[in-house]
Amino acid sequence: MLLSIVRMFAVVLLAMVFVFGPGRGAQAQDGYVIQPGDTLQIEVLEDPGLNRSTLVLPGGGISFPMAGSVQAGGRTIEQLRQNLAEALGPNFAVEPNVYVSVAALGQQQAAGGGARASGPVMDVYAIGQVAVPGRIETKQGTTLLQFLAEIGGLTKFAAEKRIELHRTDKKTGAVTTYLFNYRTPAGSASGISGSTKLAPGDVVKVPQRRLFE
Repeated sequence: MLLSIVRMFAVVLLAMVFVFGPGRGAQAQDGYVIQPGDTLQIEVLEDPGLNRSTLVLPGGGISFPMAGSVQAGGRTIEQLRQNLAEALGPNFAVEPNVYVSVAALGQQQAAGGGARASGPVMDVYAIGQVAVPGRIETKQGTTLLQFLAEIGGLTKFAAEKRIELHRTDKKTGAVTTYLFNYRTPAGSASGISGSTKLAPGDVVKVPQRRLFE
């Protein structure tokens, strides 16, 4: 009886190998072309603190600590893995082992749609103690906390309680500065909250932490 079960299991296993081939799932992911809206899982063997899920922005870019802004859309998993390994390389003694996988497909692709509409986007600027400073293309309706997550978060030198949001009035040119405390994302009477929606042209400034701050 036991021998029969073993033989049956072996037949099923051989059939699976014949149909799917060795490593077919991994090969399929390696050949997949990344699209805006996809969610990627990225892991760095040498530094687990960098492991995270990241959203591919409408323009096809992703933001990753120590690597900055990297183009992911239109590239295969293997191409992105190589790009990230090269970008992270200067931060390690040897080229790091980077693993990339698709955690979730963009909504339209998951539903079997064709070309996906990326939706309206806007430019927001990040300066100071953030992982990825510069001009960032993000979706309209993005909140302050979501934006900070998209750019890889804050550096260890960030003044978390004194984050500034600078917004320019298009009509008058006047700049209004709002304060945000990262440690109290719900906001307070003296500042804005993490759910504040950003506007085109907003500048998010993260000052450097003072001594003993």
